[in-house]
Amino acid sequence: MIVFDLGCGNHHRFEGWFSSGEDFERQLERRLITCPLCGSGRIARLPHAAHVRSAGSDRSPRTVPVAGAQQQYANVGTEVLTRLIEHIIENTEDVGPAFPEEARKIHYREAPERTIRGTASREEVEALKEEGVEVVALPIPAHRLAKTH
Repeated sequence: MIVFDLGCGNHHRFEGWFSSGEDFERQLERRLITCPLCGSGRIARLPHAAHVRSAGSDRSPRTVPVAGAQQQYANVGTEVLTRLIEHIIENTEDVGPAFPEEARKIHYREAPERTIRGTASREEVEALKEEGVEVVALPIPAHRLAKTH
């Protein structure tokens, strides 16, 4: 199994899992790969951060906030994913960057129980999961991030 970082013509980033590089090329040629956010078929392979080197730099790659991390969800069509994201936006409270703190307060019953959404770094998400707080990262399109409810 090989994982490629992919992007569409609308600048959305996502991952694609393939059995080989040839499998990716075949699917790309047959236009079987589409963006999970917008459905665009204009897909290109992007450089993978772990394999990009700058001269003389041994630094590890930067982490990307969860809200900016685009993921491809297996067996979920673009239309279904779009409807799911719309439902979540309409039925949750946006707490923005206060998400980790607010999720903890709800988990430890220091705040009223309610469904929330917001932004968190990968490290913050992992820390929440280690504490037993249930969180899920979703690829919310940039044009929807500012939508409150």
